[in-house]
Amino acid sequence: MSSVAVLTPESFAEHRSGLKDQEITGCVPEDEAYIPTYLEAFPPLPEKGAPGEKAGEPASAWGSKIRPIKASVITQVFHVPLEERRYKDNSQFGEGEEAKVCLDIMQRTGAHIELSLAKDQGLSIMVTGKLDSVMKARKEIVARLQTQASATVAIPKEHHRFVIGKNGEKLQELELKTATKIAIPRPDDPSANIRITGTKEGIEKARHEILLISAEQDKRAVERLSLEKAFHPFIAGAHNRLVQELSQETGARISIPPPSLPKDEIVITGEKEAVALALSRIRAIYDDKKRKTTTISVEVKKSQHKYIVGPKGNTLQEILEATGVSVEMPPLDSSSETIILRGEPDKLGPALTQVYAKAKSVMVVEVTAPAWLHRFIIGKKGQNIGRITQQLPRVHIEFTDGEERISLEGPTEEVEQAQAQIQDIIKDLLVRMDYTEVIIDQRFHRHLIGKNGANINRIKEQYKVSVRIPQDSERSGLVRIEGDPKGVQLARRELIEMVQRMENERTKDLIVEQKYHRTIIGQKGEKIKEVRDKFPEVIINFPDPAQKSDIVQLRGPKNEVEKCAKFLQKIIADLIENSFSLSVPIFKQFHKNIIGKGGANIKKIREETNTKIDLPTENSNSEMIVITGKKSNCEAARERILAIQRELANIKETEVAIPAKLHNSLIGSKGCLVRSIMEECGGVHIHFPSEGSGSDKVTIRGPVGEVERAKRQLLQLAEEKQVNNFTAELQAKPEYHKFLIGRGGANIRRVRDRTGARIIFPSPDDTEQELITIVGREEAVRLAQKELETLVKNLDDVVEDTMVVEVRHHRHFVCRRGQVLRELAEEYGGVAVSFPRTGAHSQRVTLKGAKDCVEAAKRRIQEIIEDLESQVSVEVAIPQRYHRAIMGPKGCRIQHITREHEVQVKFPERDDSAAGQEAPPQENGEVSPEAEFVPRKCDIITISGRAEKCELAKAALLALVPITEDVEVSYELHRYIIGQKGSGIRKMMEEYEVNIWVPQPEQQWDVIRVTGQVPNVERAKLGLLERVKELQAEQEDRALRSFKATMSVDPKFHPKIIGRKGAVISQIRKDHDVSIQFPDKGDEQQDVIVISGYERNVEEARQAIQQLVSELQEMVSQDVHLDPRTHARIIGARGKAIRKLMEEFKVDIRFPQPGSDEPDKVTVTGLPETVDNAIDHLLNLEEEYMLSVTETETMAAYMKPPSRYGGGGGGGGADDSSAGPAKGFVVRDAPWNAPGNKAPDMSSAEDFPTFGTGVAPKQTSAWGPKKF
Repeated sequence: MSSVAVLTPESFAEHRSGLKDQEITGCVPEDEAYIPTYLEAFPPLPEKGAPGEKAGEPASAWGSKIRPIKASVITQVFHVPLEERRYKDNSQFGEGEEAKVCLDIMQRTGAHIELSLAKDQGLSIMVTGKLDSVMKARKEIVARLQTQASATVAIPKEHHRFVIGKNGEKLQELELKTATKIAIPRPDDPSANIRITGTKEGIEKARHEILLISAEQDKRAVERLSLEKAFHPFIAGAHNRLVQELSQETGARISIPPPSLPKDEIVITGEKEAVALALSRIRAIYDDKKRKTTTISVEVKKSQHKYIVGPKGNTLQEILEATGVSVEMPPLDSSSETIILRGEPDKLGPALTQVYAKAKSVMVVEVTAPAWLHRFIIGKKGQNIGRITQQLPRVHIEFTDGEERISLEGPTEEVEQAQAQIQDIIKDLLVRMDYTEVIIDQRFHRHLIGKNGANINRIKEQYKVSVRIPQDSERSGLVRIEGDPKGVQLARRELIEMVQRMENERTKDLIVEQKYHRTIIGQKGEKIKEVRDKFPEVIINFPDPAQKSDIVQLRGPKNEVEKCAKFLQKIIADLIENSFSLSVPIFKQFHKNIIGKGGANIKKIREETNTKIDLPTENSNSEMIVITGKKSNCEAARERILAIQRELANIKETEVAIPAKLHNSLIGSKGCLVRSIMEECGGVHIHFPSEGSGSDKVTIRGPVGEVERAKRQLLQLAEEKQVNNFTAELQAKPEYHKFLIGRGGANIRRVRDRTGARIIFPSPDDTEQELITIVGREEAVRLAQKELETLVKNLDDVVEDTMVVEVRHHRHFVCRRGQVLRELAEEYGGVAVSFPRTGAHSQRVTLKGAKDCVEAAKRRIQEIIEDLESQVSVEVAIPQRYHRAIMGPKGCRIQHITREHEVQVKFPERDDSAAGQEAPPQENGEVSPEAEFVPRKCDIITISGRAEKCELAKAALLALVPITEDVEVSYELHRYIIGQKGSGIRKMMEEYEVNIWVPQPEQQWDVIRVTGQVPNVERAKLGLLERVKELQAEQEDRALRSFKATMSVDPKFHPKIIGRKGAVISQIRKDHDVSIQFPDKGDEQQDVIVISGYERNVEEARQAIQQLVSELQEMVSQDVHLDPRTHARIIGARGKAIRKLMEEFKVDIRFPQPGSDEPDKVTVTGLPETVDNAIDHLLNLEEEYMLSVTETETMAAYMKPPSRYGGGGGGGGADDSSAGPAKGFVVRDAPWNAPGNKAPDMSSAEDFPTFGTGVAPKQTSAWGPKKF
């Protein structure tokens, strides 16, 4: 990498002044004629510190020191010999397994890997990336691309942990470094052998490293010394200083167990000599202390032990340091209060004094304060208590929640000061603070708090109090108020008033159709805001639009809620009144007259009638004009609009009286009947009154003749409907309806067949549940009505009857919560059937209800008993593997059989152990042909019911058993039937509800097996054979499409046949539906074009290409010489001008490439006459453009060339010209001044490029720069 520094006279002056300030000041006089040396002008870049560099030498102009930057990316290259390569297939180098492995490693590690093959077929691998990535990649490459060997190395078992290192770091580092896998036996494994797996080179490296680690550990020794724990403090010394000094002196590591650990073993590790020295020193200390020390025991209260121990045992260490006496404390969990002091006799006294002093140095005091005052004593964010702890940092203050005491612990003097301060705070608070408690029902708590705490926060700020409202989970109504006595009372009074108001509050629900909600609320809530301002004490809640609710809730004081409700109801009434809507049909051609010029007419009608009038859009086919507003206003507006229409055309309006009950039948389904009359009668408008209005008047409007014609047709149709639409109504209790209808509609069907009338029973949604409607011809309706009235009258006569039913059958009627009895009651007019209680042993059953219903119910009970007595059980043997298929999804098939045949079907318990034995071999999820079926217990399905129905159910079950049939299909067609990823076969299986088995490709069978129910299998076979026919037809079609023909065309015509971006050849392919293949560059026959497709299409495409070639052969190419300076202008921006010229003259124009021997030669190709015309046009353009070029060059000759160092032209005046050429920049002692060196060429643009401009290429193309 090189860099270029451009130095101007100005920048050099600045640079020289900088140097002068730093290192030349006082050495060279300030002189404008001073010529710097080359080294001064161009100081060399600092080199890496040379061995002889002196610290005192002056710094260069580039700076004193530049810290070397360590590269973050490294590269490693290593070699894998041929014999160690895992993949040796050289035919696919760069494409085989090695490349895939490397790609995977690159993705996993982030390193870049390059492979190359050496002459000896060895593999050279270059890995580039960050150090960590490179090491990981190298390890994986060796493991996956190089054959692995293994070896074992034996080292002592106790050295294994040093090979592993802390948290396994040493082992990981070793594996990365050597690119091997190292397996170390577990601690419980007696083996000492470490197994290394990897390349031979890696194994040797790893073995060497492991042996080095072991050798280092051989030099080390470990000694364990058991000494009484009581003497450990003397060996460790105060604050462990003695043992640390001992470790430093001997170089051994000494580990003494902490006081809390009940161990007396001291471990010494290190070099053998160091361990021996440390061991002797420790023993000497122990022996000395054992001989000189004695002990005394003292009793100190357990609560004061912690003050003797001190924080982290520091106090004990201080006593040991000051007196040389060890203080032994009983364990914290022990109840003992005895403390043992161990030391030399003359030092035990001072130590005991210190122990007592420490024990009494801290005191604990309790201050009594009401629990509610605690948080005020602490202060906001702990301000009050924080002030005390800052002044007296050694005092610990503890507040106990719910208790009226505060604990203070610390040095006596400071505790007394803190106690006095806290008592002062308590006295002050008791004078100016008070609290009270109010019982408020929990349901009012959230209203007291308000939205986002608005209410409670206002009370707190206004009265300077604290209000505690219990959480809902506490289920408490106790509200506590604390603060200034006056504020507490005022806050209490306000809370009680709020509760009283809420108790007086009521909630009212208004039913308002949701479509009016948005109107009542108004844009941006303006209208509802006015209502809320009028009734500020009432809260108005509208439901969420997503809830589709019509309930608007009002809450507030009773009187205000009532007033607000009346006000809203008035608004709603006005809305409903003003939302009346009617549609007026007006012929489309008159809509513009109703609108008027500039909307004058429609605007006038709207204002005068106070209505909203909507007209359909111009492009709409609708003729309806919709008027909305008050009913009277809407009717007035309609009259005004109709009057305009009547004035403009000969329009007549007439009214016909037709009974309202016939209107729906006259309109027809979706208005089809009335629409046909309107269309037939020249587009008249027929308007029926709205449903529910009760009006019989039907309005007909349109041209006079057509209105009369429509009236006749409508009356004729009404007369026909009247005859067949006589209606009568009958009242009957809803519980009788099912009995009147009969089982399966049998009773009502008999009445309908006898009379010919249609009988309509109410649906569950109808409000009139007792109303039965009879429709038809009058005489038929009367007859049906009479029959039904007789039936209903009989049903009204309630009788009570009994029948005998054997006890063994009772359970059938009362089981499943009396389902059978409920069905009897529903079916037979609500008849009540009572069976005796269980255990009564009575056979007497009581029936109560209408006489006919009771008789019918008795007959039905007798039928059920006969069914029960004639019940048989039939066994059907069906292999267990088919049971799931017979049941169907969620048991739907079996439920259908039980309902249809009135039987019960019981499946056996599944035998999973037998399932594996029974299943013959399966392929593609289907059963193969099987051996003779031998039924087992798990195959037997039991059917219970009447014998004949059981047989029908058995047949239905057997029909559900899947069968397997073979369909002969040629092996060649199998893959097409299966489809892409099995989509074809899946689609057929889903469509026909069968399983289709296709043999494996290697079997090459011409059979496909279809398994399923008989009808489904038949359908699937037909579908499969149909698919085979389609595939055979496709094969034949492919054979026809595979016809090929070749033709020889001179390669020079190929680009023309292909066309710009393949446009010409694509059109030929599209027109003739063929495939056309041109020869590749390396083909021997460069003139052969191959056409494939249908034979006829191929021949037509060949003729089209031949015709194109014939036209191309008639073309000529002619050269014309045009000045290169005009080429760019002739071509135009991005070749736009030349393309237009080529399209205009139907020729091809080629300009010379940059660097051509004949830069002015332009080739024109086309038909002779078009080529001549194009050349003439080009020469004219050249002549025109050359005038402009010549003029530009002439002007440039008279202009002063720009200064090399800037300054522009014309700024210098005469003085500049007389000054002669500039000397440029001069330096002394330059390298080119040395003998044999040549000075650089100042005029060379390559050696001295102008700053800010690039070196111009030798010759640029007239088409502009190349785009890549």
